[in-house]
Amino acid sequence: MVKYPAMIRTDDSNAFAHDTMKRRIPANIREVAALNADYPPFILQALNRLATAIENDEPIAPFNPFLPDADPWEAGAAAHEGHTWQQTDWFFAELAAYRHLIDTVRWWETGRDPFAPQKAKEMGSEELWGTLSKALTVAAEENTLEQRLQDLIRLDLWGNRIDLSFAASLAHGSAGSHEDILVDDSAVVAEHLMRQNGAVHFVADNTGTELAMDLVLADSILIKGHPVTFHLKLHPTFVSDTIVVDFHIMLAAMQSGEHGQATTELGQRLQTAFDEGRLRLAPGAFWNSPYVMSEMPKRLAAAFKDAALVIVKGDLNYRRLVSDTLWESDTPFTEICGYFPAPLLALRTLKSDAVVGLASGLAAQLDTEDAKWRVNGKRGVIQFKV
Repeated sequence: MVKYPAMIRTDDSNAFAHDTMKRRIPANIREVAALNADYPPFILQALNRLATAIENDEPIAPFNPFLPDADPWEAGAAAHEGHTWQQTDWFFAELAAYRHLIDTVRWWETGRDPFAPQKAKEMGSEELWGTLSKALTVAAEENTLEQRLQDLIRLDLWGNRIDLSFAASLAHGSAGSHEDILVDDSAVVAEHLMRQNGAVHFVADNTGTELAMDLVLADSILIKGHPVTFHLKLHPTFVSDTIVVDFHIMLAAMQSGEHGQATTELGQRLQTAFDEGRLRLAPGAFWNSPYVMSEMPKRLAAAFKDAALVIVKGDLNYRRLVSDTLWESDTPFTEICGYFPAPLLALRTLKSDAVVGLASGLAAQLDTEDAKWRVNGKRGVIQFKV
């Protein structure tokens, strides 16, 4: 097993991380200003200053000590004191940028989501509801529940492509090919769910299409008899990441009657499960924090310990699982994530360089076929450990 000396950095040692901090995140911040032009002038000016500071590699400014999540950030901020935006750990830098953005727009004081315009546009798109309709057709097929779970796990993987902060991934759409699943443990996971009792946890990623796919899968898991909890971001981040209000917007849209009977009935079943306490929401500061999964609070580890399954969604959460480190790509997923206290399923389309658990030689083969296979969102993994 080979481990590189450090986490992925924002300097020139990793081209994708460097481009993210130099170009993509400043562009996302400026888009927030453009789409929320009615913010007070001082907020619009502060957004521009934040984008410029990141772009120009200025020192990372101290965090507002009066925000509700100040304590969880204290140690991470101290460890990166004096770092500049493009000379630090990428995992820390990205999350720090969005935390500064949330403070800048005064989300904690107003509750106004700076990414609401982008989220609303996707919620109104034909693509989202068409994708959901196709998934519901799969869910209604006359197969065994185990087979339906396997099929829905695969569909849920491709929902992760629809990431409003990343155009390259969006371009591939939500209809994936089996050939693009680099590791597919879906059959083993479906069998595991059928044999086990106990709670299933989703560590959610994007709202919109991805959340809709999560909920179709969750519906079948609830039918099996597992209670389900969705762990959500405590505050808006990475443009389309799910917060509590997004979840309720989705349930209301499903039940509106505007998207077909099957969608309405799905929304009603999920609403009933929520009202009865079989479907729960758990917003948490850890999911917005700069800490990797092996550093999760003891209370979280203890809470996950007896779970039937924890489903970790998306690229950032995958990076959290593998410590955002460039392990050799054929290092076993079970070895890297052996610390995790419960059966674990990672569903992730590749939008960054870190990846483990691939067959020996596969990474080299992909390098010759597609120089950007690690970062363009086209391919995905379904990886499981007991």
